[in-house]
Formats: sequence, C-alpha cells, structure tokens
Amino acid sequence: QVQLVESGGGFVRTGGALTLSCTLSGDTFTTLIMGWFRQAPGKEREFLGAIGWYSGNTNYADSLRGHFTLSKDNAKNAVYLQMSGLQPEDSAIYYCARSEVPAAWHGKSYDTWGQGTQVTVSS
Repeated sequence: QVQLVESGGGFVRTGGALTLSCTLSGDTFTTLIMGWFRQAPGKEREFLGAIGWYSGNTNYADSLRGHFTLSKDNAKNAVYLQMSGLQPEDSAIYYCARSEVPAAWHGKSYDTWGQGTQVTVSS
C-alpha cells in the first residue's frame, strides 16, 4: 500500500510561482505513473499532467503546457509540480495521485490519492 502526502501549497501573488511536492511512502514498487490534479470550489476535478515514476516521461493537459512542469526524484520518493505565471483562476486544492496502469497518462485509473494542498493566488 502506498501513501501520498502533498506539501508546498500556500498563498502566492498573481504572476508568481510555486512548487508543490508529493512524497510517496510504503510499497512504491508497483507505481507506474504519478499524476497531479486540482479542484476549485464548485468545479470538477481537473487533470493537470502525469509523469512516469520510472521513465520520467511526461504528459500535460493541453491547456497547461508551458505553465506547469512535472519532475521527480526517486531517491527522495517524490514528485514535483512547478507552477509559474499563476493567476487567480489557478486557486484550488492540488492533489497528487498514483496509478499502476497506462490509462493514467490521460487522467484515468488512479487508485491512491493524497489529502491535497491548498493554493491561493491573489493580487
């Protein structure tokens, strides 16, 4: 069983940058893909992108290319979401999630989720 813990959320000024972390613990051996999502109040959960846990390959939601960057550090059992040019509409709870299947490249079939970290963007 794998546990996920996000960190790094907080308040940031419009146009600013923030890096979120997701730390994995437990039996990470079967992890194939790690994904990032967000959910704003009153909105559906949105897939942001995914990174291969071993390959490091990435796939981003088309609307976010160049705005967010995924990375990982297997030695630290962590994945990261670097965000730049943040706007108020980026305010949301951000979640990382884990999957063992290729469907996760497109935001599907995640079996383990973190508790989320709040990001608030304001001027």
